[in-house]
Amino acid sequence: MIILGIDPGYAIVGYGVVEYKNNHFTVLDYGVVTTPAGMPFNKRLEIIYDGISEVITKHKPVSMSIEKIFYNTNAKTVVDVSQARGVLMLAAQKQALDICEYTPLQVKQSVVGYGRAEKKQVQEMTRLLLNLEKIPRPDDAADALALAICHAHCSGSLMYLK
Repeated sequence: MIILGIDPGYAIVGYGVVEYKNNHFTVLDYGVVTTPAGMPFNKRLEIIYDGISEVITKHKPVSMSIEKIFYNTNAKTVVDVSQARGVLMLAAQKQALDICEYTPLQVKQSVVGYGRAEKKQVQEMTRLLLNLEKIPRPDDAADALALAICHAHCSGSLMYLK
């Protein structure tokens, strides 16, 4: 099963593509789609859509695992990231991917085994599980790979699917 993990944003969208087969991971690709500050927001959304659509077309994943948004203190940021999530989900839907959403707590629990794990712990376990020499950079790409791992571990459990 090929899984696309997405760490949503509007300045930087992290993506990670892994193949999960026989309880083993193979990293196919990871990176980021970036948009420049100051560009009209609708153009930024177009860049995000086109960039992720290209990744989907290239690797043909069956599922997209995307982080659920949580409200912190900046309502404008939440709204903007939510719009970016919408175009990311549309890109996946247009290419018939299963779309699954996970909270940060679910990702930490799945990757590290502890829902309150620190970011560095998640990154190191991601590196180990994927048999990489070093932690993927930038952090957004590492987070996206962790989301793909989470989906591989949780996709059989109905508790985590929606």
